[in-house]
Amino acid sequence: MAKASNAATINPLEASHFGSLAADWWNPKGSSAMLHKLNPVRLGFVRAQIDAHWAGDATNFKPLAGKSALDVGCGAGLLAEPLARLGATMTGVDAAPENIAVARDHAAAGALNITYVAGEVSALSGRYDLVTAMEVIEHVNDPADFVAALVAKMAKGGLLIISTPNRTAKAKLAMINLAEGFGQIPKGTHDWDKFLTPEELRAILADHGLTIVDQSGISWSPGKGLHLSPDMSLNYIIAATK
Repeated sequence: MAKASNAATINPLEASHFGSLAADWWNPKGSSAMLHKLNPVRLGFVRAQIDAHWAGDATNFKPLAGKSALDVGCGAGLLAEPLARLGATMTGVDAAPENIAVARDHAAAGALNITYVAGEVSALSGRYDLVTAMEVIEHVNDPADFVAALVAKMAKGGLLIISTPNRTAKAKLAMINLAEGFGQIPKGTHDWDKFLTPEELRAILADHGLTIVDQSGISWSPGKGLHLSPDMSLNYIIAATK
């Protein structure tokens, strides 16, 4: 098993890029429009994993009641807020202080009690039953150090869920050439060379003592839009336990 690392995971240039988008984060037609479309798909997977991991009832409105959750790279709270509504004692951490400021204001407006922190995940105290990191690992300094930091924040018996683009020609075409080229995603958001294949991410997770319990692709089609799929060539999401 790999040892936990205290290395800095934040890439300052990446933090600056996403911080510049903070004011528009909650606009479903703005610079984060693609995240708004992606979020319900990811939430569907997350909810299924919560119910499976804790033997929950799919009809329960608060499956995370009594549990703590941490969203790493939380942005302005797009995932943290629905997790809080699912009953979690919720914490979000992000590299960009601008994002955290917007996240706090938005949560307050919705009467949601969420703790938001700007900085490194390793600086947080405590451990969490659920740890999520959505579309983040491709933006950090070192993926293995980042996973080590995530694992260090997982409670015993905890659940980790990570989503990220795959390093394929299809993902490059869709996410960089087309989405960034036509303004659906802000230019400069992605570096294809930093994308991880599922095999690479699974190996990192295993090296840090995690057991993969489920995985799914996130695909797009004209009829369904973004949806969970066996096809992992564009984007994928993995659940693992400690």
